[in-house]
Amino acid sequence: MTRKERGPSQIVRHGFENNCVILSVSALLPVRVLRTSTKSSKKYQQIAASIREVGLVEPPVVARDLANPDTYLLLDGHVRIEVLKDLGIEQVECLVSTDDEAFTYNKRISRLSSVQEHKMIRRAIERGVPEEKIAKALDVNPESIRRKVRMLNGICDETVAILKDKPCPMAVFEILRKMNPLRQIEAAELLVNANNYSVAYASAILAGTPQAQLADGSKPKNIKGITPEAVARMESELARLQEAITSIQETYGQDHLHLTVIKGYLVKLLGNARVVRYLMQHRPEFLTEFQTITEMTSTLPPEAA
Repeated sequence: MTRKERGPSQIVRHGFENNCVILSVSALLPVRVLRTSTKSSKKYQQIAASIREVGLVEPPVVARDLANPDTYLLLDGHVRIEVLKDLGIEQVECLVSTDDEAFTYNKRISRLSSVQEHKMIRRAIERGVPEEKIAKALDVNPESIRRKVRMLNGICDETVAILKDKPCPMAVFEILRKMNPLRQIEAAELLVNANNYSVAYASAILAGTPQAQLADGSKPKNIKGITPEAVARMESELARLQEAITSIQETYGQDHLHLTVIKGYLVKLLGNARVVRYLMQHRPEFLTEFQTITEMTSTLPPEAA
């Protein structure tokens, strides 16, 4: 289909101007205020160390202020700009967005997951960047970088694919490594279904893993503070949990559709003043529950919403 055939309504609109612009840091108008605790956070220190060591890698995103041509709205990069101010840097290269909605832009930003960070570090090392320089840029010790490089050793590809964009800490992969590939996949799915990527939860899954599903089946599980009897109970309970999750997954789509339809019907029903008045007088307990359902922002779990 040619551009003429598509028509004006189907023309793709660019999200950014073609060229970056160099702006004075003082000319940028933040759209949000940083918390007073930001400068003492680990994230701030890492960004500051990275900028000092290798410079600004990701340019801030700005939008033109139509009411004041000499001012730009800062949509993304508030911490980076604050670091530049602290370092005494007066000018910065910026991407110019054609959309001045900070919410729209920030909603599409996803922070690096552990898997993505692992791949980024591996790529930098393959290009000849010393581990010490990477460590200095990220404000961590070199041993931490070496652990990140080894993070996916012994982890099967299917497990990596499941967790590649999840906020799963490095320590969880060290726990998964103690399981065989099939059990790793099952454990990763349990983490995702529960939307819980904590070390404690991963340790509980390990405790509930049968001996035959460990990477080294001949080596007994030694989990501090848990007796063999408790481990046996956890294995049994975890097996039942997996069966329950599988059962729920089979009907989840249909159940979610029913809930969405019900919510829409109740919203319409409570829009009728006569109905609301009747419920208040005769079935106030129903009215409370109906209002709770209509005020739900989503019928999806937090991660899917």
